Amino acid sequence: MSFFIDQAMAEGAVAAPQGAGAEQLFIMVAIFAVFYFLLIRPQTKRAKEHRKMVSELAKGDEVVTNGGIYGKITKISEDNVEVEIADNMVVRMQRQAISSTLPKGTIKNL
Repeated sequence: MSFFIDQAMAEGAVAAPQGAGAEQLFIMVAIFAVFYFLLIRPQTKRAKEHRKMVSELAKGDEVVTNGGIYGKITKISEDNVEVEIADNMVVRMQRQAISSTLPKGTIKNL
């Protein structure tokens, strides 16, 4: 019976492989690079483009809101815009709620 215990004790003392730290470091760097180029970089690029679009909004622009509502900007203040979504129907919203601008005349063609 003590023969099996001796073998089990001997098997438990396995030496760690040499150079494993460099491989793990390389894998971690590679994973970070993949996350950066596939997730972080495109998201920051989109956010930068959206900030630029919001800062360039002007009266008369045709826009789409985050909720999917098409409208025409009638008034702009520092943080808010008023969007006409139908005849005599004006909605006030934050500038950040505008998701994109449309070419002129798009709303009439819908």
